[in-house]
Parts: sequence; C-alpha cells; structure tokens
Amino acid sequence: METQNGKGSKEMRESIEICKVNKFYGKKQALSDVTLTIHQGMFGLLGRNGAGKTTLMKTLAALHKKQSGTIAVCGIPIEQAKEIRTITGYLPQDFNMYPSMSVEESLDYLGVLSGMEKSARRKRTELLLKRVNLTEQRKKKVRALSGGMRRRLGIAQALLHDPKVLIVDEPTAGLDPEERIRFRNLLCEVAEERIVILSTHIVGDIEATCEEIAIMNDGRILWQGTVSELLLAAKGKVFTINVNKKFLAQIKKDYIVTGMLVQNEYTTVRLISEETPSMLGVQVAEPNVEDAYMYCLYCHGCELNGGAEE
Repeated sequence: METQNGKGSKEMRESIEICKVNKFYGKKQALSDVTLTIHQGMFGLLGRNGAGKTTLMKTLAALHKKQSGTIAVCGIPIEQAKEIRTITGYLPQDFNMYPSMSVEESLDYLGVLSGMEKSARRKRTELLLKRVNLTEQRKKKVRALSGGMRRRLGIAQALLHDPKVLIVDEPTAGLDPEERIRFRNLLCEVAEERIVILSTHIVGDIEATCEEIAIMNDGRILWQGTVSELLLAAKGKVFTINVNKKFLAQIKKDYIVTGMLVQNEYTTVRLISEETPSMLGVQVAEPNVEDAYMYCLYCHGCELNGGAEE
C-alpha cells in the first residue's frame, strides 16, 4: 500500500492517526476534536474517570462509531470495521468470558469463532498460555481465577489472532501490587512487537511503562508528548515544606497539594505553585509524573480541590 506521496509508508503502517474526532451520546459530547498520533510501542492515555478514555478506546477498536473526523489504524480507515478488528485486540475494563469453561477451552473456543484452524489454535493457545504465565492454570475454570489471572487471560484472548494493535482499558484497577507489576511487565513485553495503548487513571502505571503519553479530560486531549517533556513542563513548580498541622487546611485551600507525610505535629507537604510560596523553609522539589499530571490539569483550567480531583 502506498500513500498519496508515493512512498510505501512503514511509519503509517505502524501508527494510528486520529484527527479532529468527535463523538456524541445524545446531546452530551464524549469526544471533542480529538487529535493524536500513536506509534509502535507503549502509549499511555491518562485521565480521570469520565474523561472519555473508554469512548476513545472503543472507537479505535471499531466498536463505537464517531460522528466526525478521521481515524486510520495502521493505514486502514476506521470505517473498514471488519479489517480493523482483524488487526486489533481489545481488553475492556469489565472483561469477563465463559466462566464455566477452563482457561484452555475458552481460548480454543475463541479461536473457533475467529475461524482459526485446529492446529493453529493449539499452537497459538500453547504459546499464549506460556507468555501470560497461565500454563499451570490451563485446566482451571475461568470463574476460579484471581482478578490478576483473569486480566492475563484477557490479554491472551486479545492476542489470539496476533494483532498489530492492542488496546487495554484500565487493566490494573483493583489488582494487588504484585499483580499490577506482573501485568505491566507483560504489556511492555508485548509492546516490543506492536502498538499497545494503555488507558488508565492510575499515574503509576503510566510512569512505570510508557514513554509516549497523552492526557485527556472532559473528552479533550490536553497534552501529548513524552514523559520527560511532561516532567520538564512542571519543573520549578513543585515545592515541599514542613508545616504545623493547624496550617494544613489553609495550605490545601491555597495550593494544589499532591502529597502529605505526617510526622508528629508536623506534616511534610508537597504542593504545586506557579511562584515560590512565601513560607519559611519552602524548598523546590523535582516533579514526579503525578505532580506533572496535576500541573497539566491546573494549567488547562480543570477543577481541582486541594490536590484531589472532583
């Protein structure tokens, strides 16, 4: 396939191009002029609950239709839904599948539905069970799996047809720390071969896995770039100070507070401010991704309450 400029565009085949996409549910606008470019590797879509992330993910997976704008997934227009689904794997937030089947049976059945030959199903199932570390659970009923195991099975089903694009929506919500780390490592391994989009409101998942990210709020893309660029934008805007507990309420009223460490009658407060606060003992701090995310929301006029999202 060639692009209009006559070049066989490898970059286009390995990217998702989104331009001025809008989506409505009745009178409510869920996506507003969304424009993004997503390349091969791990891409993080960060935003609070209700930001429009799930709507965008389902639109990219050709499960929802947009009202306007253009989307091309690896060079294929999103309107070609059948072709899009052959190159896309999707793991929804509320993933649940065939609870009475065993892990192995559920993957095999999905392979049948996808039209895979028996030998191909067996080979692919074996490979994926090993990859997501579920080989020992292959005979276990899906209903008996832990939350983390079910998410890993979800990744296996999404990868069954070896897609070019993997979309995962809030995959670590509710998982314990060990399972979150295991799951994030699995996503990073998978991303070496394809585009992986991780949609989440958990800043730690983005910080641990993604270099390219976008921040979304109220259906709009507020920012896109690298984690390093996001941190740079917040440099010189993050401060720490030790204060008496009786001053905490006023500080939370005056500043965006991103962290507090209580120590006897004193509390170490981490806050965001455009100017150096006029308080004794205040120190400039290196921003982390959570600081930078909150600073981005603040810069775009999003409502914040003492460092807590509304």
